[in-house]
Amino acid sequence: DIIDLPGIYSFSTYSLEELVSREYIAFEKPDIVINVVDASVLERNLYFTLQLKEMEVPLIVCLNQTDMARSKGIVIDSEKLQASLGVPVVSTVAVRGEGLHELMEAAVEVARNKHAIEKTTIKYGAEVEERIEKLTRFIESKNLNSGNPPKWIAIKLLEGDSEVKKMVALNSRAVIALSETLADEIESIHQEPCFSVINSERYSVANRIAGRIQKQVEMKASVSERLDKVVMHRVFGYV
Repeated sequence: DIIDLPGIYSFSTYSLEELVSREYIAFEKPDIVINVVDASVLERNLYFTLQLKEMEVPLIVCLNQTDMARSKGIVIDSEKLQASLGVPVVSTVAVRGEGLHELMEAAVEVARNKHAIEKTTIKYGAEVEERIEKLTRFIESKNLNSGNPPKWIAIKLLEGDSEVKKMVALNSRAVIALSETLADEIESIHQEPCFSVINSERYSVANRIAGRIQKQVEMKASVSERLDKVVMHRVFGYV
């Protein structure tokens, strides 16, 4: 079965679409998640990919609209992207059917062998990562049995996620108390809300990855663009 979840850019709880998508992935435990990203605006899309990585779901990245990226002079090294994220990356042009067979084959392969896949974690800034790890270890010691990765729960608690807080509070007030203390420490260091700091960390990682794996090449003006210079000219355009 293929479930088409709403198209979203993050996993907050500010909209119904985001909440539905997150709850489905977190609790229904799909065999594979295909993260469709727009190759022409890669950095913005990678923010959501990093959140999927935090959830430790069996993941494959579909690098779609590569033709649009090329038309903008953007060249993406999909192998480097795959190495940076630690998940399979398949380039596609969905409207023309390019790469879809390869995508399906890769998805089935990942779903069948997901337990054999080596997990790679995304590291954030030292002062943030240190507190994420401390809270993760404490959560593991409490055996919450939530069915979700302890590190994902830790990050969500530090972000002040109300839904995750409710879930954890039913089992351990001590975890909530520690998360609030650590969040205060991060806020004291950065002088801004903890959720904002973690968001900034994700964008920073997305920026670094995008910078390493894509480059902008000089593009020649298309026939349409050359015609526009004439027909849109302030004098010759009228003629």
